Amino acid sequence: MTTLAVSTVVASGRFELVNVRQHLLLMAKWRVLWVVLVFALIAFAALVRIAILGLFADAPRNTDVFAALVPQRADIVDRNGVPLARAFPAYSLWYNPAALDGDGPPLVRSPRAVAEALARIFPDMDVAETEARLASGKPGYLRRRILPEDANKVHELGEPALEFPRETERFYPQGSMAAHVLGYVSADGHGHVGMEEVFDKRLTDPAQRGIPAALSIDTRVQGALEDELLKGMADSAAKGAAGIVLDVDTGEVLALASLPSFNPNLIDRAGEANIFNRVTNQVYELGSTFKPITVASAIDAGTITDLSRRYPADRPIEIGGFRIRDSHDLGASLNVPESLVQSSNIVTALIADELGAARLNATMRALGMNERPYIELPARGFPLWPKGDWSRITTMTVSYGHGIAVTPLHLASAYAALVNGGLWRPATLQKVQPGVEIPGRRVFKASTSARMRQLLRMIVDVGTGKKANAPGYRVGGKTGSAEKPGVGGYQRSNLVATFAAAFPMDHPRYVVIAMLDEPQGTVATSGQRTAAWNAAPVVGRVVPRIGPLLGIMPDDSRDVDITDVAPLVANGDGE
Repeated sequence: MTTLAVSTVVASGRFELVNVRQHLLLMAKWRVLWVVLVFALIAFAALVRIAILGLFADAPRNTDVFAALVPQRADIVDRNGVPLARAFPAYSLWYNPAALDGDGPPLVRSPRAVAEALARIFPDMDVAETEARLASGKPGYLRRRILPEDANKVHELGEPALEFPRETERFYPQGSMAAHVLGYVSADGHGHVGMEEVFDKRLTDPAQRGIPAALSIDTRVQGALEDELLKGMADSAAKGAAGIVLDVDTGEVLALASLPSFNPNLIDRAGEANIFNRVTNQVYELGSTFKPITVASAIDAGTITDLSRRYPADRPIEIGGFRIRDSHDLGASLNVPESLVQSSNIVTALIADELGAARLNATMRALGMNERPYIELPARGFPLWPKGDWSRITTMTVSYGHGIAVTPLHLASAYAALVNGGLWRPATLQKVQPGVEIPGRRVFKASTSARMRQLLRMIVDVGTGKKANAPGYRVGGKTGSAEKPGVGGYQRSNLVATFAAAFPMDHPRYVVIAMLDEPQGTVATSGQRTAAWNAAPVVGRVVPRIGPLLGIMPDDSRDVDITDVAPLVANGDGE
């Protein structure tokens, strides 16, 4: 019987192949499973992390995003949005003697060599001073606010002790313009002196620092005022000047200048030179600019009822051992308009004597002359105010601006009340929104204010204020030239020359004050030192420059009606 032999080679090969496939499939499934498990673990860990953060971590803050979008200190802008102060990131140059963390010298080269190398990068840097600071071994700023390219040049010197911290710096795009209004920000990050100090918390408040703080200042008006005051100082060789432009209806200060000024960008290097504010902090006897206030008080009180009444003016007043006289002979007698046009001390003193101490005192108090000036600035001088009951001599001298010392800002606010219908309002450096009515306290009757507009206009038209007469702008105002008090009495050689004005007098909008401290008689002022020759021309140049900027165009067809008082005045030149 034949046996059939079946080969098992093929069968066994197929079996092994099936086993290999099954093994590979199994391995693939395990790999997929491990990948899925890894991703699941990652997802689980992420979920756990999120849960932990949600339950135990501090709540997410938006300050980082906010800080990236807004400055660390809010901008300050003028009334039209022009930037006056801005914050921006900048580099500083810092000396760190401990940078090398060793016992050796902090500098690779000598302090002298490093100082000379720095002076080549920063030409205004004092080599000797820088050398001394480097040699002292004390850390500190060598320079604030340097350009990136200058930082690169310093880096190339190879001195590890010279570092460049990135900080937020305060920048004043207008330079020294309105410096006494703005103040400055010191190295401690806080504002000083001006509105930087007043607004310090508001400017750094995270909730508000993204919104610029708007001032009442108009940079165009500010620039014109500063420019003309500087010219007035140069023409008269004065040692200083002050000026204001004030809105008579709102009390807004459109310009405030104290000269010489300072550059707040350079305060860390220039120190505090010229930082004193002559407008709000220095008090002066402002002389004859007080005479219209005395006349207005007498008209209000009814002691002046007839402007044509004549007062003796041909002899000095002898009282209390003092003599009240005029600068020169003004004639045998003067009426009220003539006394203002020719600026008579004698007649003004007689008017004040009739008015009486109590009523003149009350008027001055109502105008805030016995208090620090009303404005936001921290530097506000206290007036030299005659204490107690005023004697006859005190009343007489105060009537023409002697024996009482106030700031130019006091005078500006008083003149606003003289011409705006009789309401005194506090001055402000914060922008007042259009249509907002600012309350005031009544000092003069509206009829008295109307009369004073006539008289002030006449002073400029035919009197001591002729050089302030800007054609078409209907300027009215009063000169004042007062001797400065000193050791042993008043100093005839040192004057404060002031012109207080308003325009246009048919519908007053703005008061303009120009004051020169110790002007000299020069060729430009025809050898004269009085306000008629130096301060009045400043106003005469300022008004035509700022009028069109403020919407007031020259118009020769309009003027305040002075037909009822003009016949009372003959042409005259006073101080």
